[in-house]
Amino acid sequence: MEIVEIRRELHLVRLAFGQAYLWHEAGALTLVDTGIATSGDEIAEAIGRLGLRTQDVRRVVLTHYHEDHCGGAAAVAAWGEAEVLAHRAEAPVIRGEVPAPPPAFTEEERALHRSLGAHLLPPAPPCRVDRELEDGDLIAFGGGARVVATPGHTPGSIAVHLPRAGVLFTGDTVAHVGGQVMPGVFNLDREELLRSFRRLAELDAQVACVGHGDPITDARAALQKAAQATL
Repeated sequence: MEIVEIRRELHLVRLAFGQAYLWHEAGALTLVDTGIATSGDEIAEAIGRLGLRTQDVRRVVLTHYHEDHCGGAAAVAAWGEAEVLAHRAEAPVIRGEVPAPPPAFTEEERALHRSLGAHLLPPAPPCRVDRELEDGDLIAFGGGARVVATPGHTPGSIAVHLPRAGVLFTGDTVAHVGGQVMPGVFNLDREELLRSFRRLAELDAQVACVGHGDPITDARAALQKAAQATL
């Protein structure tokens, strides 16, 4: 596990598989995504190394239902009274009420998925969802965080935009691999994913916190350049 300071109030936590983000303000923590099912202890360690407590987690925002993003949510939700938030379309899968539809893999993606060992990840334990989100909803952190619906990777994938802070959490709609900003892979509907990617490119963001890879600086310019390449 590695902790990377992006800003004083924002840290990236690189987990054994996947990553999560911690936003800290006024003694309260917001956790964006939770890694795989075994990530709870790593996240707790990261919180402790930052001089905070697991009880300080006030909310957990899940960008989508894949096991490397919501797998640790049940463990985190058991720490205290943290509110768990996810899009309305993702909530039944996260709660374990319905199975997740598989991605529409290309042959290249299928090979990549296996090479990463993603097919071996443990399933995400069912987790309660306390608040079901919709496009445009506000979440009370970072001076007002706005939910941006980004369907395509999954039906209810979301991004979270903090306009006052200039920060954008993209989930897997955006990836940053080998210095290249690109649309995410392993999607349910790639064409819809590309439309969502272009929507994010129009937002005013200085930093984009992606689902996989390093945060993107000068994010709006980088996303717009990448979006042009998808046309």
